[in-house]
Amino acid sequence: MQAETLFQIVNYTAFGAWALLLIIPGSRVARILLFGLVIPLLFAAVYLALFAVYGSEAEGGFGSLLDVALLFQHPHILLAGWVHYLCFDLMVGIWESSDAEKLGINRWFVAPCQILTFLLGPIGLLAYVIVRSIISRRLRLDYP
Repeated sequence: MQAETLFQIVNYTAFGAWALLLIIPGSRVARILLFGLVIPLLFAAVYLALFAVYGSEAEGGFGSLLDVALLFQHPHILLAGWVHYLCFDLMVGIWESSDAEKLGINRWFVAPCQILTFLLGPIGLLAYVIVRSIISRRLRLDYP
């Protein structure tokens, strides 16, 4: 499949997933596709397939910034990098929803953070942790 075609497919899928997360996070379909990790795992499979098929064709690597720039000159590896962002940003958005629900944080406070997470990844995560800290009066994130 051409990189541009797959790019369009994963972008529309991500947009739909984020729409579910923002508009109807408690719906049955959101619980299955997002909280059941169907879409993030689909992205992970696409990422794996792109590297498995095209990884040996690409020059560069992860040893320096120049190597990374060279690696991402291959369109399918660049696409893999984009899918990586889509997958991990979505996982952060899912965590934000789950965490907010557990702490009783109103969706109206979480949604702007999630929009930032969708558009700017780490900035949205930072915004959510700040909102979470202010509302729940808990800076510490709970880990098992």
